[in-house]
Amino acid sequence: MTITRPEATEFAPFYAGYVGKVSPPDPMDMLKNQLTTFERLASMSDDQGNEQYAAGKWSVKELLGHVADAERVFGYRLVRIARGDQTPLAGFDENAWAAAAPHARRHVAAVVNELIAVRHATIALVESLDGASIGNSGTANNAPISARALCWIIPGHAQHHLDILRDRYGVKI
Repeated sequence: MTITRPEATEFAPFYAGYVGKVSPPDPMDMLKNQLTTFERLASMSDDQGNEQYAAGKWSVKELLGHVADAERVFGYRLVRIARGDQTPLAGFDENAWAAAAPHARRHVAAVVNELIAVRHATIALVESLDGASIGNSGTANNAPISARALCWIIPGHAQHHLDILRDRYGVKI
């Protein structure tokens, strides 16, 4: 099944940049192809994982941990909405989560391996969806969002952060 690009009415304007990072016709290729990039990142040294591109910014490990955390949240939203649950879903404060998370104290390979495990779960979830469930919509962070949009937002969000790793941290992607 091809998951077509969502309409702008299917997500909050904030997510347009993430959706725009995904190449048509379908987000599944990007979800799978990013695994190879994640696997390469696991070979980084812990010194590289501790680097920040500026004072007060997340380290590489914290950024990768954020991608895993956010993908879990997006995946949770996706399964709830795809299953027809109309309960409004809360937002989350990514900076508060990053401050509370143990990513900075972990080995970079452990953080990356967690991200890879989350991605495998995301792929399995997306592959399990049918046309009816992809069309379901709900509310997250006080804004409308569709299951289809979440399928595009997840790899787009990861790509956004991979681009930051490349452009600001100088990490070879």
